[in-house]
Amino acid sequence: MGKNKETVSQTKQDLTDAFWELYTQKRIEKITVREICIKAGYNRSTFYEYFTDVYAVLEDIEDSLLPEMRELPPLFDNDNEKTFSIDKFMKLYQKSSKYYVVLLGDKGDPAFAAKIKSGIKAKIMENLVLSPADVIEADYALEFLLSGFIGILTLWYKNDENMSKERLVKLMSSLLKSAESGWLSKKMKKDI
Repeated sequence: MGKNKETVSQTKQDLTDAFWELYTQKRIEKITVREICIKAGYNRSTFYEYFTDVYAVLEDIEDSLLPEMRELPPLFDNDNEKTFSIDKFMKLYQKSSKYYVVLLGDKGDPAFAAKIKSGIKAKIMENLVLSPADVIEADYALEFLLSGFIGILTLWYKNDENMSKERLVKLMSSLLKSAESGWLSKKMKKDI
């Protein structure tokens, strides 16, 4: 029975890998179940045992990336300045960078960026002290911050990491300083 689970897992992974290879080359609406099956070496009925259509494969990949965000430790370092941890953000991104680069790139899924930001925003909001009026401002501030971080990391991977990680972290830290010393730092909980 253990071998059957391995076979099932491997078959699903083969189909997912075949889809991903095609997805990195063309838009999802141009990918067919037939192409995926030929590339993976399975018949159509096998595909439909695991997925309803090509969009379900993409959703499965995206969903597999999102739990990592929900499981993040607190995003703020517990030091005197209580700074946003760029290293933790980068480690999250680096873990699955081959997917993030494509999904967040020009030919990727715009809805995926929204899913990422929503998950991280919720985590950050846990560490903010907000009045009802501040919630709307926080949403805009975090959208700005997270869009910038995601954009920088996507560009870095797209450019084959043409800058050292340390230099990139230093750049991101300096860009973040004004946000931390301003609006964001005033809203952070005192006990995190």
